[in-house]
Amino acid sequence: MFRRKEIPVNDIVLQILRQQGLETPLLQRRLIALWEDVVGPVVARYTKEKYIKNQTLVVKVSNAALRADLTMFRSQLCDKLNAAVGARIISEVRII
Repeated sequence: MFRRKEIPVNDIVLQILRQQGLETPLLQRRLIALWEDVVGPVVARYTKEKYIKNQTLVVKVSNAALRADLTMFRSQLCDKLNAAVGARIISEVRII
């Protein structure tokens, strides 16, 4: 008898996603979905639009004071969001 090498299903799915070029878009969508968990519900309430372009997360905020506060913590937000996803997806956060 011979033994087969067992591969976890999770590894197989990740390998297929990488081959098809779908891993990064999936992680980008997950990062955007985690915005509220990272910043909290109060900040998320004033967030109007979020999207990623050229490894930059662009966030539109309706409150000017909150926009100024978030601008000061851009690098920390970037680190927390990347940590929440478990990969380096974005390199910068731009608050507009």
